Amino acid sequence: MLRRRIIPFLLIDKKGDCIKTTQFNNRKYIGDIFNNIRIFNEKKADEIVVLDIDASKNNTEPNFDTINKIASACRMPLTYGGGVNSLKVAKKIIGLGVEKICINSLALKTIDLIKIISD
Repeated sequence: MLRRRIIPFLLIDKKGDCIKTTQFNNRKYIGDIFNNIRIFNEKKADEIVVLDIDASKNNTEPNFDTINKIASACRMPLTYGGGVNSLKVAKKIIGLGVEKICINSLALKTIDLIKIISD
């Protein structure tokens, strides 16, 4: 039998605040991202996924300073998604200490870039 894993997903907005949404609308502030990460560190989550829901929607680059701080605060593997639209951005995010990148909108637009990033 496979071991159950705890992998929380945290949605952040362009300011870096943790939010809860209903179909990415009706946003509710649920706390500071770093406080949420601290809680999941203490609970010994297996991995954490942070999605910036504004970066891709607004066609902006991710907030690299926030990603760096998140990666420094995490005591578990980190997946980041949002605003990843080029190999340059993907390399920069991995260079900040993120283990995995989540690509969604990009997959619909440029399949070739997914292979380039994975290589």
